[in-house]
Amino acid sequence: MCRSIKTLRSPYAETVTEEDMRAAALQYVRKISGFRQPAAHNAEAFDRAVEAVTAATGQLLGSLEVRGGAR
Repeated sequence: MCRSIKTLRSPYAETVTEEDMRAAALQYVRKISGFRQPAAHNAEAFDRAVEAVTAATGQLLGSLEVRGGAR
């Protein structure tokens, strides 16, 4: 599952949307939790994790400097 997460930084991706980051975060949380779709009693924790990973992804991509490229 995680092998299908695509690289989101330059030069591999021209543009990265919030949707791209959320899709990668969702795949990651699914893999780590072992749930494709969590039970109702785990849904809130699952969704919070997806949002946290999405935010961390945005922070990481915003902080990376690619040599020879724009930030």
